[in-house]
Amino acid sequence: MTANATSRRPRRSWAWPQNLSIPWQVTIGYMLLLLLLPFAAMFSKASTLPIESFWETATAPIALATYQATFLTAFLAAAVNGLAGFIVAWVLERYQFPGKRLLDAAIDLPFALPTAVAGLTLATVYSETGWIGSLLAPLKVRVSFTITGVWVAMLFISLPFVVRTLQPVIREIESELEEAAWSLGASPWQTFTRVLLPPLLPATITGVALGFARSVGEFGSVVLIASNMPFQDLVASVLIFQKLEQYDIEGATVIGTTMLLISLVMLLIINLLQAWGRRYD
Repeated sequence: MTANATSRRPRRSWAWPQNLSIPWQVTIGYMLLLLLLPFAAMFSKASTLPIESFWETATAPIALATYQATFLTAFLAAAVNGLAGFIVAWVLERYQFPGKRLLDAAIDLPFALPTAVAGLTLATVYSETGWIGSLLAPLKVRVSFTITGVWVAMLFISLPFVVRTLQPVIREIESELEEAAWSLGASPWQTFTRVLLPPLLPATITGVALGFARSVGEFGSVVLIASNMPFQDLVASVLIFQKLEQYDIEGATVIGTTMLLISLVMLLIINLLQAWGRRYD
């Protein structure tokens, strides 16, 4: 196509936002108000700092240690819940047993419970004199006020994301598929890997991604069960709070912006994994 033909092409006239339907207007307005504007404000604040100052704060030894503690514990918690949540969701959907409704309702407790209460409860139970902590103390295993406690808190708050994501998918899988596989001579392992796992894989990845994202941003339960000591069990959300307490607004903004950028990259990678998993739908 020549340049003259391109110049003669009629231009579309957009009359923003009258040409958009109401759902589109609500979507754009809501996303703009709740997500884009706060993020833009944070980036705007961070952009006022010189590059050298931003880089020095973002890569300070204490900041790097908190990034490592935050993402490593969140990843391990999401990975363990990916397996444990899968089993819990399977049991809740495929078996009938006394107290099933109570157990099913208890899954949502981390959603309803204030995170500070969750942290206080976990710190008490896993302390050296608590119900579980007293059993672990003779084994020289400490949970409360260590990085292990941070991991336990992340396990607690991220479990419902995996279970609730998997339950509807498991419910839709007909048991006749398993019976057909068995009648054709498939072993239990072959039935699981070739019949059940492919449709469950995208939901599992989604649940793990949601649990990971929730764990990275957790504050209320983590700040109570950890000692919050730098280079030991201090995570990024608590470091940001500590900087705000010290009126170091710029430092908190830099750490928050860095966490946001790292989280966006990791969520994009997880979304690519989800797209890969949907090929098996």
